[in-house]
Amino acid sequence: MKNPICYRVTALSDLWTGDIDGKRERLITTGLLGSIRWWFEVLVRGLGGSACNPTDTMCEGRNHCVVCELFGCTGWARKFRFEVLDENGNIKTDQIKQDRTFSLRFIPLRPIREEEWTLLDATLRLIAEYGALGGKTVFKPTDEANRASILYHKDYGLVQIQQFNGASREDLGAYLSLSKWRKVDHGEFTWTSLQHFWCVNGKYLGRENHNKSSFNKVLGRKEPKNQGQQFHNSATDVDRWLAGSQQESKKVFSFKAPARTFGFVKPRLIGFDAMKKRLQDVWGKDGWEFLTGENIIDQIFAKEEDCS
Repeated sequence: MKNPICYRVTALSDLWTGDIDGKRERLITTGLLGSIRWWFEVLVRGLGGSACNPTDTMCEGRNHCVVCELFGCTGWARKFRFEVLDENGNIKTDQIKQDRTFSLRFIPLRPIREEEWTLLDATLRLIAEYGALGGKTVFKPTDEANRASILYHKDYGLVQIQQFNGASREDLGAYLSLSKWRKVDHGEFTWTSLQHFWCVNGKYLGRENHNKSSFNKVLGRKEPKNQGQQFHNSATDVDRWLAGSQQESKKVFSFKAPARTFGFVKPRLIGFDAMKKRLQDVWGKDGWEFLTGENIIDQIFAKEEDCS
């Protein structure tokens, strides 16, 4: 059985996992692992595999999908033990703060296939270079100095992983298409796939002043602060989908330091060209690169092959 695999991570912002009361002082490892699993699902779907909704009780026992095979489901235990360690190699229990170094350790409890390690490695690279880790990633940046320290204007979840283990994409397609996997109708979760993901590194959306918000403009909401939760009279289904609701997450996420904006499009509702046009309306056309999921898949695995 393979030895534990450990990823050394630097927090570029605070990380939020939260306890049962939603407080941030404690580190809840299941919160981090849940975030990793969510991105693992996004990657698997993006590579053409099936990934269930974790609340789907049909994915249980041995009739399960690729993701449940590694992360577990009803009647099928997770294949690894997950630990978060501090700088000294001790189990970490308090919140991960900005600029602190920590480790994610995966200890095999049962045999884990090389393809599973490859997918996990690629998932962590996706999080570190194009996404975010943990909770509270829907907050919005601000340029207002007197509001920058307010909770809902802070960045959470940006990390840098110092070294990846290196793996190849070779044979992943064959692994993901094995007949033993449960074939999932992704339904309302179809958009949560790397095929529908986009990212812009080096740019952010946020509130500029009381009357101007590039974040709200992209979502199709009114920009003045006292109207920021309201849509224009001409709001479309696209606007409402991108903005989400109290029960449903936004589909655009933005961070100020380091600057990063990412999100998703939805087939037959909004495509990459329309999403890019919304961003151009606030950033202009020059000085930034709009990466789609296909670009990112190529970059992730090109880098992994360089490491191997």
